[in-house]
Amino acid sequence: MVTATTTAELLERSVAGDRAAFERLFRPLYDDAFRLASAMLSDASLAEDAVQESLFKAWRKLHTFRTGEDVRPWFLTIVANQCRSLRRTRWWSVLRVAEVDAPARPDPGSADRLDLEAALARLPRRARLLLVLRYYLDMSYEDIGEVVGASPTAVKSSTHRALVKLRSAWGPLEAAE
Repeated sequence: MVTATTTAELLERSVAGDRAAFERLFRPLYDDAFRLASAMLSDASLAEDAVQESLFKAWRKLHTFRTGEDVRPWFLTIVANQCRSLRRTRWWSVLRVAEVDAPARPDPGSADRLDLEAALARLPRRARLLLVLRYYLDMSYEDIGEVVGASPTAVKSSTHRALVKLRSAWGPLEAAE
């Protein structure tokens, strides 16, 4: 018989060194972390590395987590910081030159989706980050504020500006209607 375990119990067991509890606590966040890292780094392989490194950092820093808070924004903050760190490295600047050719995708999806992805890729990194957190990961402005280090009001305003930029970059949408 499997018993329901609360987040607080999993957290307590994880801090005590229980790896199974840590995995149960963070496994539901893997997809969101990967989507965030993919959006920030535009490279699936680098995104996987960033998520793995973030999990390691979360494991090491779990004792700093404030009890009663939500684990999701705390962990996604670690992921975002890891992605920023990767972008600052010398290797990132070398990889950006190779980024000119878009990576091949096994299942490209519809033309509209490709247009949207291209428009997102043309946005500044911060604007892309805000849109991914809000609309891909369905995070509240308060949680996004925790991830990016800004007030919910500033996040809401910046997200709106990013959405306006996206709409102008995704010009074919208005023409198609």
